Amino acid sequence: MLYNIAVDDAMKPFKLASWDKKGSYTHIKIDSGAEPLLIGEGYCTIIAGPCAVESEEGYLQIARFLREAGAHALRGGLFKPRTSPYSFKGLGRQGLEIMLEARRITGLPLVTEIMDIRDLELLGDNIDILQVGSRNMQNYSLLEELGKLHKPILLKRGLSATIEEWLLAAEYVLDGGNPNVILCERGIRTFESYLRNTVDIGAVALLKDLSHLPVLVDPSHATGKWKMVTPVARAAIAAGADGLMVEVHPDPDRALSDGKQSLTPENFLKMYEQVSQISRLVKNL
Repeated sequence: MLYNIAVDDAMKPFKLASWDKKGSYTHIKIDSGAEPLLIGEGYCTIIAGPCAVESEEGYLQIARFLREAGAHALRGGLFKPRTSPYSFKGLGRQGLEIMLEARRITGLPLVTEIMDIRDLELLGDNIDILQVGSRNMQNYSLLEELGKLHKPILLKRGLSATIEEWLLAAEYVLDGGNPNVILCERGIRTFESYLRNTVDIGAVALLKDLSHLPVLVDPSHATGKWKMVTPVARAAIAAGADGLMVEVHPDPDRALSDGKQSLTPENFLKMYEQVSQISRLVKNL
């Protein structure tokens, strides 16, 4: 461990997520792809894809590219929680069929957000990593149901959540019997207005001391600007993050969701090379 932050155990209500409970980092293994995927300390897992599945042709195109570019898993929203009811909210079941075809072609595991307990029947047996989005981090009914699964859960930090509240949300899943929780920092809301959110890079290093759970960073949602994605991704890996979740779109200007924060394939390649170099350096420290 890089740090030794003295925190009285009585101040740690997140008993199962705590480093002291296990004393070693958790590694999550996913066997559903062409090759086993390990997420955790010592690895640099890259989850990539468009914010939402928009069409079969476009999604399969970017999925093939990401496989060749070195991504480890495919993201894509099927049910999108949007601030405006008039925004594109995903293709739902139709989009799932497209994602399943992408997995068949590429062999890459799938990541998508689950918004409602009622979607468990549709997504539970088909998606490899279920994402709990920022708006649902404290949806305790949903967390309790996900705790009954033995499937990786990617838990994003709430937009106003403290680290303790975030870890306690993870505790709901762990307490239900599911040990496969991945934490994802995606920025928090502050008074800053130039970026979509404020990225808490310090939280990455702190979590690696407080908890045994894998920690990823989503620089796309964290910043809302594609030009900021690569710099923040570099910082995240340097701080000790176990990987990244980034948005990549073949034509961001025409994206139906979050095009302004999406990397083009060319920019993804540049980011991938840079963070890979930093990851190798960090491992040798």
